[in-house]
Amino acid sequence: MILRRLKQKITNRLKEMPSVALMGPRQVGKTTLAIDITESTRSVYLDLENRLDIEKIRDVTAFHAANRDKLIILDEIQRVPEIFTTLRGIIDQERRSGRRTGQFLFLGSASIDLLQQSSESLAGRIAYIELYPVDLLEFAGQDQKKLNTLWLRGGFPESLLAATNQSSLNWRYDFIKTYLERDIPQLGPRIPAITLERFWTMLAHNQGTTINAAHMARNLEVSGVTVGRYLDLMVDLLLIRRLQPFTFNIGKRLVRSPKVYVRDSGIAHALLNISEYNDLLGHPVIGGSWEGFVIENIMSVAPTHVRPFFYRTTGGAEIDLVLEFGPKKRWAIEIKRSETPSLSKGFYQACDDIKPTKKYVVYTGQDSFPMSNDIMATSLFDMMQIISTEK
Repeated sequence: MILRRLKQKITNRLKEMPSVALMGPRQVGKTTLAIDITESTRSVYLDLENRLDIEKIRDVTAFHAANRDKLIILDEIQRVPEIFTTLRGIIDQERRSGRRTGQFLFLGSASIDLLQQSSESLAGRIAYIELYPVDLLEFAGQDQKKLNTLWLRGGFPESLLAATNQSSLNWRYDFIKTYLERDIPQLGPRIPAITLERFWTMLAHNQGTTINAAHMARNLEVSGVTVGRYLDLMVDLLLIRRLQPFTFNIGKRLVRSPKVYVRDSGIAHALLNISEYNDLLGHPVIGGSWEGFVIENIMSVAPTHVRPFFYRTTGGAEIDLVLEFGPKKRWAIEIKRSETPSLSKGFYQACDDIKPTKKYVVYTGQDSFPMSNDIMATSLFDMMQIISTEK
């Protein structure tokens, strides 16, 4: 269902724009989706990790001319960022001849922000769509056992659908190793794999916290600037979420450092050697892991214009997730790993500060019910249903 909906979203954007970029980490399903599109669209698919396909676009103008009547799909586009300057000329020439939409579909394993840095020449000519791992609506619905499996294994299809938890964990170990030894060295500066793995593991241990860069730098025996560079790289590769603080027009002393999450819960658990659900229940990271899991699932269905934040003052007022739909519409969402949710004084104080238009607490139960101060308690499934229908 989600795959069909996303395919339709891509198809609709291609009817509106000359090019569309589908972004997401490796193994998340971008290529599978693209191949599915080729079966219903006149198109040609090139994998830019394949040497022969790279040769085909050495002269991308000539390649486009030979395939002008087709949708050209370029996979792993971040490997050839220099191509965008030429593509701008091609798109503009097509516009002058009357063809204004549906020319290129780009697939990338790096963030939208990173691709935009390389594609400024395509401003006004490209739309961006992010593909998330499998989410709760797609896999589990209201099935609690499936929810626990999704949380433990994460949303990468090969990990989620493995025959056993150990097979799933082995796949995630291989995924981490591939990124450390092949993908990151190709896309970023040369960083020792063992150093970057230690850094990634530190982030998993500190899931959902504001990290102390100086402390991490000492442990890694690098500079604070280098830690910042590592974090930027992991964010760009869509492996880490850096959740920014909500600081707009608030006359209070605020925590201004971002909170950091390993985006896929299964990858976080693999970094921590958590293989079974019972092991997760007894691990100190359980609260941060659940919080990150909830945030990623919510963002997977949120409208593309929605901006996520957290809010915290030095006095203890705090909201786990603030969703800003626009200047006059923002939601406050507190995340609780409990079947009997209770809210602290700090949440009420924070709501008084930012004045959200709606207030929710997402908890592990199945029922939705009103609480005091116009707060609605809801399951993650119901929260995702609510957000997916918003504009």
